[in-house]
Formats: sequence, C-alpha cells, structure tokens
Amino acid sequence: MTVENRVSIVIPPEVKQSVLQKLTEVDELLKPFLIALKPGERKVLPKMADGSLPFVSKTLGYVKTDPQFVPAYLNIPELEIDFKAVLDLTEFTHLCYKLRDGLKDTIVLSGSEAYVASLSYYNSVKNAAKMNVPGAKAIYEDLKKRFENQGPGKPPETPPQQ
Repeated sequence: MTVENRVSIVIPPEVKQSVLQKLTEVDELLKPFLIALKPGERKVLPKMADGSLPFVSKTLGYVKTDPQFVPAYLNIPELEIDFKAVLDLTEFTHLCYKLRDGLKDTIVLSGSEAYVASLSYYNSVKNAAKMNVPGAKAIYEDLKKRFENQGPGKPPETPPQQ
C-alpha cells in the first residue's frame, strides 16, 4: 500500500534565514507600538469587532459635523488616533492571519505525513520484535515510550487510509 505524499518541502537555509530575519525586523519595527494586556484586562475591556468599525467611523464623522453633542471629557484627536491605529494594525493582522493559516496548514499536513510514516515504521518494528528479529526489540522498546501512559487508548496499528 502506498500512501499519498501531498507535501514535500525543503526550505533552503538561506530562505529560512531571510524569513527569520525579516520576521524579526517586523517584530522590532512594531514593538514600540504594541501593548501587552494582562488576561484580566483583556476580559473587562469593551471590544471593537468588525461590526463596531462602521459605528466608530460614523461617530468620527458626527463629532465633526455635530460638535454640540460632544461631551467635554471626550478627546476627539485621541479618538482619531485610536481609530487610525485600529485600521493600520488590522491591516497588518490580516496579512499575519493569512501567513499563520498557511504555516499552520502546512505544519499539520507535514506533521501528519511524518507521523503516519513513523507509525508504519513503528508497527513494522513491533511485528519484527514479536517475531524476535535481531535488533527489533531495542528499537520497539524505545519507540513504544511515546504511547505509554495514554490510558485506555492505543496507538493506531496501521496508518489511516487516505
């Protein structure tokens, strides 16, 4: 039985180094503009989701055309700065999500293929150890540690059908 190999990626060292360098550069460029909230802080803050963007945008228009309703404590320039930050950071975030999704999907598929291949080898060694093939028992004893203390579930005996 041949298992389909859907991904076979070799990232050249110079590409890997360049990507890591560029991501580090992006991190350093944005670091002065990013805030780290504590989990408790994040929970209590009102959230501006996609549906709230038009509301805030309209509000910015109204505070200019109808300033008579602006409370004395409202800092309009700061409102404009905050909203512009949301728009800019959201643009960055969309690119990051796209990159993250591609990375995660590729990691999942590559990992799945590597794990299925490893399970095939593990099962072959396991069968060889049962038949007392020289050298198999030591390999089996080492590899089976991965599945110890997993409770009632057992490792798959054969790779899943694709």
